[in-house]
Amino acid sequence: MTVIAVLDTALLLGALLGLAGILSSLVARRFGAPLLFLFLIVGMVAGEDGPGGIVFNDMSLTYLVGSAALAIILFDGGLRTKMAQFRGVLVPALGLATVGVGVTGALVGAFAVWVFDLGWIEALLLGAIVASTDAAAVLFLLHAGGLRLTRRVGAVLEIESATNDPFAVFLVVLLTELILAGGDPASGALAFLARQGLIGTAVGLGGGFALVWLLNRLDLPAGLHPLLALAGVVTLFGLAAAAHGSGFLAVYLAGLVVGNRPVKGFPAILSLHQGLTWLSQIVMFLVLGLLVTPTTLIDYALPGVAIALFLIVLARPVAVALCLLPFRFSLREWGFVTWVGLRGAVSIYLAAIPTLAAVPGAEAYFNVAFFVVLVSLVVQGWSIRPAARALGVALAGSEPEVSRVELDIPGQTGRELVGYPVRRGSVVEARGALPSDTRLVLAVRNGQVLDPATACRPGAGDYVYLLAAPERVHRLDRLFAEGGAAEPDGGEFAVNGTTRLGALAELYGLAVPEAERHLTVADFLAERLEDAPELGDAVTIGPIDLVVRGLEGGTVTRAGLHLPEGSAWERATLRLRRAAAVLRSAWRRLRSTTL
Repeated sequence: MTVIAVLDTALLLGALLGLAGILSSLVARRFGAPLLFLFLIVGMVAGEDGPGGIVFNDMSLTYLVGSAALAIILFDGGLRTKMAQFRGVLVPALGLATVGVGVTGALVGAFAVWVFDLGWIEALLLGAIVASTDAAAVLFLLHAGGLRLTRRVGAVLEIESATNDPFAVFLVVLLTELILAGGDPASGALAFLARQGLIGTAVGLGGGFALVWLLNRLDLPAGLHPLLALAGVVTLFGLAAAAHGSGFLAVYLAGLVVGNRPVKGFPAILSLHQGLTWLSQIVMFLVLGLLVTPTTLIDYALPGVAIALFLIVLARPVAVALCLLPFRFSLREWGFVTWVGLRGAVSIYLAAIPTLAAVPGAEAYFNVAFFVVLVSLVVQGWSIRPAARALGVALAGSEPEVSRVELDIPGQTGRELVGYPVRRGSVVEARGALPSDTRLVLAVRNGQVLDPATACRPGAGDYVYLLAAPERVHRLDRLFAEGGAAEPDGGEFAVNGTTRLGALAELYGLAVPEAERHLTVADFLAERLEDAPELGDAVTIGPIDLVVRGLEGGTVTRAGLHLPEGSAWERATLRLRRAAAVLRSAWRRLRSTTL
């Protein structure tokens, strides 16, 4: 009975820790603190040196939990990545996920040779452990508080963070084996990497299509489709790993396939994995907090912080510069991609591998990884929003906060039933019409259910249910967001959709590629946006945003030329340029009339 009591107590403590971590998200959203940092603090308070006094040092369990958590996080990342995001950014993002990880690890390793007086292989192992960015940390902090980034920068960061983990795992496992083999460079290193990549890709793509087929063909009881997807994720991860391939690459690719194919029950699958991703991240940081013993960290504090700062200030910038240089990223874009190199749960997981393999001095890897994660969350996590605005990569306005209900329609994978409240000031309320690619099913007005013929024009206070394509749902959010139809402020200038981009470049001194100068504003926006333009969509050119303000038949008729928030100096410069251009134009007309 004593054993049962202990297990019951452990279950209670685990539930209380999870509850404390979840409730800490309210603090993070209110005060802007990086949520993951709060999870870490909760774990440390409950740990051996904290008031909780829980002694936890099981690296095998840490590795098991980390593998499952990371597989779920990567699958969710694949589910949410649309293929349209890859346009124009796939090569640079994959370069960051492979070459960037290798360069970062090598530079940190070289620095670690000097700081810790390690051998080269041991130092490179330390560099590989902290070389990759964390998908969950990056995605959470990029979207926290409604931050909206330019399409290219946002897509590069999301794809890099979601795809760089497999390569980091390759390096850590390879270097661990080299240390255990006595430093023999092992002729099979390239074969090992190739095998991991090829098997992971084959299992991921094949398993992804098989999972789509099963989800669409099996007539399961309500609620089991998300569980089938979850079981499929774990199966694919285990299958790839058992075949000596990369399970992490496999689950990400499987998520990419499922997320870009018509799938029965997709809203429920997405909702379940969103919750599981949060739970996985909470568990990983709570485990890190429990594993850490602050009294043993003192010896690693200075070198750990030094490596963290070296990673932020030199290693990451050099790696990003090498990978993005051939693709004409601006200095502002390079600066922001450099800054959003957040480290998190992945480094914790990777630090457990040398310990499980009984690598000499493995404790140092874990303690250094702790400091790297801590400094990254505090220094970079707190400054992402100010950095985005200072560097001009934040779009005007915030991500819309809407109340959306999604319902799967049995037997139909091409449409979802989506419900929205029509808020005052939204685009739908201002236009009094719904997007042409949606179909009104019913509306609730003043407590009464109305059919489409009776509902007619949607108004503020209505709740409408629409049939919409799954890939278009995220675009509907902005149309139903409160204030989405607000008129531009005095710092925005109207631009006709037929205006040539080259003319705008000359008028406002914008850096526009020669290949795009002949395009009209309408054509440019249609080419740069992922889907058909909608009111409020924006594309950034240098210091300005082009915001869609008028549409006719799906074509942009009017755009607003707007500066992102916090660019007062650039706003003044833009006005001076515009005034000077108007004066030059008036002078030319006067001269031509006089002559």
